[in-house]
Amino acid sequence: MDGANILISLKMLNLDICLSFADIGHNIRDSFKKGRMKIGYIVHDLNDPSVERRCIMLERGGAEVVLTGFYRGDKVKSVVAGRNPLVLGRTKDAAMLSRLTSTLKHVFSVGKLKAHFIDCDVILARNLEQLAIAMRLKVSRHLTYECLDLHRLLLGTGFVPRMIQSVESKLLSKVDGLLTSSPAFLRNHFDDSTLNAPQYLIENKFLVETVSECLPPSAATSSVIRIGWFGMLRCRKTFKVLRELAERSDGRVEVIISGRPSAAELPELPEVAKASKGVTYTGPYTYSDLPELYGQCHFAWAIDWFEEGLNSEWLLPNRLYESISHGAVPIVLAKTEMGRWLESRGAGLRIMPDTDPCEMILGLKPSDIAGFQAEIQTVPVGDVMADDADCERLVKFISRAETI
Repeated sequence: MDGANILISLKMLNLDICLSFADIGHNIRDSFKKGRMKIGYIVHDLNDPSVERRCIMLERGGAEVVLTGFYRGDKVKSVVAGRNPLVLGRTKDAAMLSRLTSTLKHVFSVGKLKAHFIDCDVILARNLEQLAIAMRLKVSRHLTYECLDLHRLLLGTGFVPRMIQSVESKLLSKVDGLLTSSPAFLRNHFDDSTLNAPQYLIENKFLVETVSECLPPSAATSSVIRIGWFGMLRCRKTFKVLRELAERSDGRVEVIISGRPSAAELPELPEVAKASKGVTYTGPYTYSDLPELYGQCHFAWAIDWFEEGLNSEWLLPNRLYESISHGAVPIVLAKTEMGRWLESRGAGLRIMPDTDPCEMILGLKPSDIAGFQAEIQTVPVGDVMADDADCERLVKFISRAETI
């Protein structure tokens, strides 16, 4: 689809065309009087592990989840398939224009979605493309937008970015609530937008049964410095720096990598890691693997240059909270939102501008490492872990789209 056709299609998306399906006629129900709140959840990738975690949070908060969305990969994973989602199709990473085409298809053909969400009290839409689809299903229900990332097209200045931003502006003006994971997204984007709805900061905390009173000490005892890079593996510069660090350390540093390499950014990661001295790639992992993964590491690599100067500087990603929850010291850039978050708590290895991360890490003494490990023990547990109370607050916000 060329730029002109995209522009025409996106102009058709003007929300004045949204149908008022009188036959649905939903009003927000009182979940405490009429049973469990039903949340219709539409997502960008059913296979994204964070989607399953969000579903679990919603259920632990007292809601029932009706799931639908696209998926990436070969097939929908069994754990997700067990939720009986309505599958909208397959998409690919880093293929924004292709995803726009798929989105427009469902914007103008919502019959199956309408039936799938018929009993839902409220709707939660994850990412901008899904928000465009969900807006057609809103009717009188509250619609909450979940934005945990800001794509570079939302921040650019070219022809296509301006079109996307125009659509975003129309959509934001009609949502009933916003979930986002970093205050930097609010300061740098949403505070200067058409959004006129309650906002809720839902940080990517490590989900546990009950928040304990103290954080676990580091389990890493090896004299070799072990650094873990876990999660979505998409930053090519990070991969290069970590390989260089292990190579330069002459055996004093080991790098452990686990997670899903981006097919668009780092498809060669498994093969290159295997051939790199001091680097081990263990493959994808599950949430239950995290204690073992982080437990063997002194540090967790949390630097991300993927969208340097924009999204990467504003993120508060899962690995920040997961690492501290398991006693590993996060390595971050000082002049980012993660750096500010850690500085306010007096913790973390924060790399200052114009400082070579490799040089700094290679210069660490055992006493330095012990000092960093002691510092993260002082971080309040509730700052990095979430439990049922957090889940209940989340559902309360979505069900009413009110500031909590």
